[in-house]
Amino acid sequence: MEFDLPKTAGVFVVLFAVIAIGTFMSPMTTSTIMMVLGGLFVFGLLTLFVGVQHGKYRAMNR
Repeated sequence: MEFDLPKTAGVFVVLFAVIAIGTFMSPMTTSTIMMVLGGLFVFGLLTLFVGVQHGKYRAMNR
């Protein structure tokens, strides 16, 4: 399966939605939930960026 931008964005949104729903089910206050979700979103984007760059590197230096 080859990932392009729409597929990658869709998978990212679905995974983040699952995490967000699980976080909303926890007994934390709303402000704490928003801080956690903000951090998770930033970490997810950073991880996605590093993964894409590593994939490009592996594809170019095969």
